[in-house]
Amino acid sequence: MTATSRKEKAAETETALKEAAKRVFARKGYLNTKITDITAEAGRAAGSFYNHFAGKEELLEALLGDLAAAGDEEAASEDHLSDFSEPEAVRWHVRQYWDFYKENAATMQALRQASMVHDGFASTLASFGVTQAADIAGHLERVTAAGYELPASTQLSILLMYQLIDNFAQMWLTAPAPTGWTAPSDDEAVEALTRFVYRGFTGRDL
Repeated sequence: MTATSRKEKAAETETALKEAAKRVFARKGYLNTKITDITAEAGRAAGSFYNHFAGKEELLEALLGDLAAAGDEEAASEDHLSDFSEPEAVRWHVRQYWDFYKENAATMQALRQASMVHDGFASTLASFGVTQAADIAGHLERVTAAGYELPASTQLSILLMYQLIDNFAQMWLTAPAPTGWTAPSDDEAVEALTRFVYRGFTGRDL
């Protein structure tokens, strides 16, 4: 086997392990998943895992890196709207995050669970959130430039937005609807969040 073939095979195995992990996390949750569950799901020998990751935490960090790369790719798209004084820009970001969370719900839940039991991972996840938030700081500068007053500092306003959308997505996309409640459709959720966030940033209704 050539060096190129070995690298390709190693890359295939790493991808298979990550995809298997996401499926197992969805069924069992991160905390209840064993490494042997992941390798069995991937159809790989148990020992092969350690050729790529030191443990579940390192695998999860790799998945976090994949999420960050996907987010950067979306932000670089031609239809990216960045003026939060305009409701369409807020709606674009809400829609992107909602769809992103829905597509990666198992990984997002695994990240949350891991941060609850591993201090080091909690710090890694917090740093990731800060980096992501910093990327939209300029969007809020357009709000103040348009004459609106943010509810708090730019940093805290971004955090309020992120926590609202993230927790709302977690509630409706990763668990059954509470008894007596009806889960919103994707469009209903996006519109409700957009209205709430836009009003919070500008004091205006859509």
